[in-house]
Formats: sequence, structure tokens, C-alpha cells
Amino acid sequence: MENLLQKIDESTDFLKHRGFTGATAGIVLGTGLGSFIQSIQVEQTIPYHEIPHFPVSTVEFHKGQLIIGTIGSTKIIAMQGRFHFYEGYTMQQITFPIRVMQKLGVTYLLLSNAAGGMNRDYKKGDLVLINDHINLQPENPLRGLNAPEFGNRFVDMCRPYDPELNKQLQIAAQKLSVDLKEGVYVSVMGPNLETRAEYRYLLAAGADMVGMSTVPEVIVANHIGLACAAISVITDECDPDNLKPVQIAEILEVAHKADEKLSKIFEKMILDVSIIVI
Repeated sequence: MENLLQKIDESTDFLKHRGFTGATAGIVLGTGLGSFIQSIQVEQTIPYHEIPHFPVSTVEFHKGQLIIGTIGSTKIIAMQGRFHFYEGYTMQQITFPIRVMQKLGVTYLLLSNAAGGMNRDYKKGDLVLINDHINLQPENPLRGLNAPEFGNRFVDMCRPYDPELNKQLQIAAQKLSVDLKEGVYVSVMGPNLETRAEYRYLLAAGADMVGMSTVPEVIVANHIGLACAAISVITDECDPDNLKPVQIAEILEVAHKADEKLSKIFEKMILDVSIIVI
């Protein structure tokens, strides 16, 4: 585990020398969600492959670059594209950038993703604030991290999504007259989509929407004391009784259409709350 700590330090030092300093907010942009970048006054952009020890996104619709810039008076670091377990990475690789952002001084984290909506009240293009999650990923990013430098091994997860951040996102959505629903997100391994029986199972377990990301990052954020919140874009309706084949191109199209609303919520929250005290 000393090796992981060393890698975090080396990545952090590299980014500091490239001007990645002074940021308060960290942003993780999910599948098909990138227009938020247009809100940023960009200072530096670095492709992941140039950052020591960073994984490289293998998903063709994830750009794979780290950005630092400002929104209003707030400096932010944004991940344009994330990593997934289904790509073949370990959980510690997937969540490595979250640890690096925290070492760079980020104090809160906003995440986004594309998800399938199982709740019958959800329609394509809806935005849903995640108020809790179910973790069905086959690994855990904290496994083996028993060195005292990593903090508490048995991380409490009674409120993984920070109530104050959630409240601020709801306020921002209300000011923009954007409907922001709430729900429970279940994270599965992927990359295949679910069967009708699996959707019934996940619904019965208490989930409203399903995706293949976010939860590992949230676990690590809680591990390192980084307040976080997340919003899902519902890209397809997963009614097991009326299930139709879906293409990734369709998912991306829906995500792109909803992206502007999501980006405005993130931007509004950051502008209205330049300093969030958790």
C-alpha cells in the first residue's frame, strides 16, 4: 500500500507543477455529459495519459482529460471522462483520481452519470439527485487499505451523499425551474445492460435507477472525508414488462440533450455557494 501512497504523491506533485492548485470543487463528468466544460474559464487541460499513474479511459465517448479553471470566483478541477471496473481496471485504479483531487486541496465533489430508469415515474432525460445507493459491484476500492495513512478502514456509509450539498443542488434546480427528482442508484459491473429479470430484482431491492459507475468514487470520497453529491441523467426507461432493445447511440443522444440542464445546475450551485462549509 506504500506503493499506492507514493503514486498519489507523484501524481499530485506533477499536477501541482502544472498549475493544478487552489481548487475547491472537484467534478466528475459521466457518459455523454460534457457541456459543463463550456461553463469553465479553463486554465489548464492535461490528457490522462500524460499524468503519472493515471489510468487511460478506454471508453470511446469519454474524452479522458483533467481540466482546471474557474466558475465565478471558485476554482475547480474537472474529470472529463471517468474509469469503470468493466474496462479491466482495479477499483483502486478507478478511484485513484479522487484521492489525487483531495490531495490537491479539493473539499467537495460533484459527480454525474447516465443511468437506466427503473422507477416508473422516470422518463428519458429526467435528472435524478442520488439520495442513497446500493453497491452490487464485485469489488471494493477499500479492500486491503489497512495502512493508518488511509484512515478508518470501516467507513460509515449511513449518509454517503452529503445532505448540505444535496440541498444546495435542489435549491439551484429550483432557481433554474429544472425538475430534479430524487432516488436510489444501484451500481452494477456491466458492461452489458440488464435482463428483464434483473430489472425486477433490482426494483425489488429498492433501486430506482441502475448504472455502472459512481459508487466506487463515492465510497472513496467518504473514506477520505470528501463531501460529495451526484446526479443521474435517465437515458433509457427500464420497465421489465415493456422492455425494448436499446442502442448506446440512443443513450448518448438522450444524455447530450439533458446535459445542458445538468450543467446549469452544477454551475448555478457553484456560483451561488462559492464556499461551502460542511
